[in-house]
Amino acid sequence: MSTTAPRPDTASQPDTQRVSVLLGQDDLTVEDRPVPAVDAGDVLVRVAAVGVCGSDVHYFRHGRIGDFVVEEPLVLGHELSGTIVAVGAGVEPSRVGERVAIEPQRPCHRCAQCLAGRYNLCPHMRFYATPPVDGAFAEYVTIEAEFAHTLPDAVSFEAGALLEPLSVGIAAVRKAGIVPGASVLIAGAGPIGIICAQAARAFGATRIVISDLVPERRERALSYGATEVVDPTAVDVTRDLVPVDAFIDASGAPRAVSDGIKAVGPAGAAVLVGLGNSEMTLPVEHIQNLEVTVTGIFRYTNTWPVAIELVASGQVDLDSLVTGRYGLDDVRQALESDTDPESLKSVVYPGGVPA
Repeated sequence: MSTTAPRPDTASQPDTQRVSVLLGQDDLTVEDRPVPAVDAGDVLVRVAAVGVCGSDVHYFRHGRIGDFVVEEPLVLGHELSGTIVAVGAGVEPSRVGERVAIEPQRPCHRCAQCLAGRYNLCPHMRFYATPPVDGAFAEYVTIEAEFAHTLPDAVSFEAGALLEPLSVGIAAVRKAGIVPGASVLIAGAGPIGIICAQAARAFGATRIVISDLVPERRERALSYGATEVVDPTAVDVTRDLVPVDAFIDASGAPRAVSDGIKAVGPAGAAVLVGLGNSEMTLPVEHIQNLEVTVTGIFRYTNTWPVAIELVASGQVDLDSLVTGRYGLDDVRQALESDTDPESLKSVVYPGGVPA
């Protein structure tokens, strides 16, 4: 299925757009809203495809993620691609018509974290679909021009949208210190676990072990970079695996986190990616005695250029992850699709699902 759109006719750009809005926990509607104005330095993007993230599902079902609480209507969706249809002052007009993947962040560019290159930790960050900032289940969005990354023709709109979770995977393997010949254990064979496996392989890992409770997910993981899979109820990863250089948790399960850290060998690293409990019991003696580095990741910094190259070169496959496509009127079904064991990644098309 082709997901490449023709150059837009900006003269026909509408004044209003359709938007899927989360009114409260388990309460969705579709509204007509004005197309956003384009500020200086920004671009206006007609949204093509939006991936459904676990955080979107969490806000939909629970109304919050930790300290981020949905207290007023919120537009979900932060994994997106589209086409630039207008530019603000200071942006090269020739960018109109570009196919782009959106890095859904607005840091301040002035604080200590931004100036140190850690703009993902900007305390003034405005991130798509994080209360109270609206996201991309909408026909149009604006973003700073430098965060609209040009897509080569070889990268589809669907893959362009999924560069966002791939960026999470790249951030994780960077933190894990994955180098050629490294070994890694990944807990969880959902979308992020699968993407982390592909990123680890692209960074040179030669042993990639994925653990998951679901047999179908374990089997699927073997097609996406895993060299071996384990059932954590049948295999004690703290005893039965040769110690790995790194552990990446993409499950959020306390037992998986604790056991995964114990599977890490001397001077290795454990990276916590999955959304889990706010507090957990960790194997401190193992961490201390083996000098294991335990860290988390919070989004990403400067990952889109690498992500685009990995997909364009064929080292990472994102297109085949898509198992469901939905329009704006079907966002509820998209958010609930994770209950289907056959579902891996759902994509919302605000402008309508391509034929």
